[in-house]
Amino acid sequence: MKPIWIVDDDQSIRFVLEKALLRENLPTRSFTNPQEVLKALADTPESEGPQILVSDIRMPGGSGLDLLEKVKEKLPGLPVIIMTAFSDLDSAVSAFQGGAFEYLPKPFDLPKAVELIHRAVEESQREEVAEERMTAAPEMLGQAPAMQDVFRAIGRLSQSQVTVLITGESGSGKELVARALHKHSPRSGGPFVAINTAAIPKDLLESELFGHERGAFTGAQTMRRGRFEQADGGTLFLDEIGDMPFDLQTRLLRVLSDGHFYRVGGHSAVRANVRVIAATHQNLEQRVKEGVFREDLFHRLNVIRLRLPALRERREDVPMLTRFFLQQSAKQLGVEPKRISEAALRLLGTFDFPGNVRQLENVCHWLTVMAPAQVIEVKDLPPEVLAMAGEAAPGAPAAMPSVLPATSPVPPHHEAEAAALRAPEPLAPVGALAPAAQPSEASPGVSGLAWEAGLRAEALALLEEGRTDVWDALTHRFETCLIQTALANTRGRRIEAAQKLGIGRNTITRKIQELNLE
Repeated sequence: MKPIWIVDDDQSIRFVLEKALLRENLPTRSFTNPQEVLKALADTPESEGPQILVSDIRMPGGSGLDLLEKVKEKLPGLPVIIMTAFSDLDSAVSAFQGGAFEYLPKPFDLPKAVELIHRAVEESQREEVAEERMTAAPEMLGQAPAMQDVFRAIGRLSQSQVTVLITGESGSGKELVARALHKHSPRSGGPFVAINTAAIPKDLLESELFGHERGAFTGAQTMRRGRFEQADGGTLFLDEIGDMPFDLQTRLLRVLSDGHFYRVGGHSAVRANVRVIAATHQNLEQRVKEGVFREDLFHRLNVIRLRLPALRERREDVPMLTRFFLQQSAKQLGVEPKRISEAALRLLGTFDFPGNVRQLENVCHWLTVMAPAQVIEVKDLPPEVLAMAGEAAPGAPAAMPSVLPATSPVPPHHEAEAAALRAPEPLAPVGALAPAAQPSEASPGVSGLAWEAGLRAEALALLEEGRTDVWDALTHRFETCLIQTALANTRGRRIEAAQKLGIGRNTITRKIQELNLE
């Protein structure tokens, strides 16, 4: 195993961490300043570099934040833990913005520090495995049996040029399958042209497909080649074919029959050597019965049919897809890829994803932008996922997010929650858990079912992490939530807040001091 690198100018800190990690069979390597670390990184092969970097924030000869920035340039996936005093909380926020895994406040409890380093090591090893899989990943991802059937079908069709009809729900990845069929076909050297027939107005669709001659209609100042001509020698992908207007279906049938068509306003037949792959989320047999889709066109398209499974039918693929999309989103935004906890992955795996893979991709993009820390926890998941968990029965193995704010002092990745609770409408974030969190006649406030499910899930998550301070942690968060909400409701008037909470003036003053809510 690669060593844990410790950077601190305080010899006692280095000594204590070295001995504690040695007892855990974790190798270490220590440095006194950032310059030593940067020199060691330059001289050390990546395979022998650090597993984790634990760095102080204030050292002679350099800042831990500057070191974090430079290390992330060289090793973007390396978890970095920043050690900081409570007075450096602003710096800790900067550490998270710079991509730190977590921060460790000084003076720290040694067992908690070791536990944090263990978590970072586990995350690092898990991400290494995930990155290896991503490196070898094909253009389509899926380990579920249903997806393996799709892959086998693509393989069988690799030497064929037959027309294929792909069916599946919206967002399930039908265009990806079409691209794979093209890529692995004898036409791979030709163009792949895609058109969504449902997204183009009826009056323009004919021109889009077949092109037009100059003067064919108002605005047609030049001759324009349509998608069939653009795809000559390659593949034309007709998405949402079930929505094609009936009169255009006749023209499409003619092209599929003999390969000839006329541009709009043209008098000379044009021939295009095109393989057609069509896709739809609709039941074409039913559309034929309803008289809105030509039966002869249906049979012409339905030579080989591939059914793409919905994401809820391949839940075992959610972790792989999630990590892949998080990396893709980070590249698009030019930021550090975020990691996701196992508890958050388990909850995502229970979500039905009505928008399928496209919705999961959007969720990952949202998390890349909105999740406050580098490791995505259950509470960071978007409202629609949390709302679904809020509807679970109390006895279900829930992975509900906490609707409580963070303990004091407020860690940087909970600043947004604390700020929301200080806003004039402090209960708005809780309302996002609707419908389970809607007020009822029996309870004028938040539904006890959703609230208790959230608390139960948060407690379970902390217990599974091996925490031994669950009572104190959740009690502090509970008290912080109540006091901040009451203060927001009374616009900061403590005596009135205490009266509404049913506690004494001295009690609320003492609690505000204990919880560092000044």
